[in-house]
Amino acid sequence: MTVRPDSNGWRLLLTRPAEECAVLAGRLAEEGIHGSSLPLLAIEPLAETPELRSLFLDLDRYSAVIVVSKPAARLGLELLDRYWPQPPANQCWFGVGAATGEILADYGLTAVWPTAGEDSEALLALPELAAALAVPRPRVLILRGEGGRELIADSLHSRGLAVDHVELYRRTLPDYPPGTLLERIRMGRLNGLQISSGQGFEHLRQLAAADWPALLRIPLFVPSPRVAEMARAAGFQTVVDCHGASATALLAALQGRPAPTF
Repeated sequence: MTVRPDSNGWRLLLTRPAEECAVLAGRLAEEGIHGSSLPLLAIEPLAETPELRSLFLDLDRYSAVIVVSKPAARLGLELLDRYWPQPPANQCWFGVGAATGEILADYGLTAVWPTAGEDSEALLALPELAAALAVPRPRVLILRGEGGRELIADSLHSRGLAVDHVELYRRTLPDYPPGTLLERIRMGRLNGLQISSGQGFEHLRQLAAADWPALLRIPLFVPSPRVAEMARAAGFQTVVDCHGASATALLAALQGRPAPTF
């Protein structure tokens, strides 16, 4: 990708799934920021099970449906298309972040997402969620990936609510030759790293392997306080919480922040 002459000097490693990397790189290029895509998350849909089918056939018994990611939204809507000619009436769907919520809203669902942050904590604080659950015998369905955080389910369980969850996909680390990560950073003269989730951070660490110490002086852009804490605990010297995983959040974090020179 060609860096525009008015670039602010940032050259970022982008690590989202391949299609999302391409979209993000294009958005950054519009602002004169170079993005080098090295996807650290590959989305692998899980096989449909009888339990999953049963839950979706009974979708109308849920007071709220919580969707924790964009892949969960897309796969969940495929199931909704398959089993429901029209979505259940008067049912509210909740996205953990704006990008997830907008997928639901574009489909035509009543969708709500937090604007004060893009994580489970922000979603749980939504007054709209409290209102959706203020009904007799409330029940919640959570759509997520394999091995997702338990915070939402645990918090709702602690309130005495009935919660079911469906795992629709798993995130895997694509197969790269040893040394790929550090070589990409050095060859591309990259001076920033972007991570979109805790699992993405773990995959970064796994791929880096023995090269991990060489990454710790590079600014790392993360989506939430939780991932920021993980990064600092792992030794990163400069961690920037973008307060969201969207391109808009990343651009806001970059604005006015001078790019380092190595």
